[in-house]
Amino acid sequence: MNTPVPLAGESVERCDAARNRQRLLDATALLVAERGPDAVTMDAVAARAGVGKGTVFRRFGSRAGLMAALLDHSESAFQYACMYGPPPLGPDAEPIARLIAFGRARVELVEVQGELLRAAESSVETRHGNAPRQVSLIHLEMLLRTIGMGARSRLLAHSLLAALDPGLILYQWHELGYSLKELADNWADLAHRVVTGDGLPSTEYST
Repeated sequence: MNTPVPLAGESVERCDAARNRQRLLDATALLVAERGPDAVTMDAVAARAGVGKGTVFRRFGSRAGLMAALLDHSESAFQYACMYGPPPLGPDAEPIARLIAFGRARVELVEVQGELLRAAESSVETRHGNAPRQVSLIHLEMLLRTIGMGARSRLLAHSLLAALDPGLILYQWHELGYSLKELADNWADLAHRVVTGDGLPSTEYST
């Protein structure tokens, strides 16, 4: 069976569609940073991107679809860094160093798009069952098993990931007054204590 060969015009159209999608996501990311996700409307995204509102709806279906696409785009980049990026977040680093780097990177990500992450995890079902969280759990469990935590690894992964909940980090940052560096250092200390069973300083794993 012969595979249809796409026409040149079809290839150009796909490239244009990809560029338009990225432009809409970039516009949405800027608006989220400026106003927070709750204040971002489809009209505002269309205006910022210089397109009609119908284009935004055709591309993403709804405001929720747009926000999910933006979060998925960001999470894909983060997951790629975990799997293929430079150490200590990526391979070619000791598992405990990668574990601590993961938490530090998640805290840094909250600074950039914490409100979007919080909004995306607004319900119990979404918070605990969304695909990015499941990928993070698998990654943490793999690191913990490599370290030697055995059968406890999955439950420990859940507990450690709970400490990186975007809503909790935002509360600790904005309401309790802790700096993001303090929160990242606290994660490093927590992770180090969990996997070693002692309270030795974990500054050697700082990034």
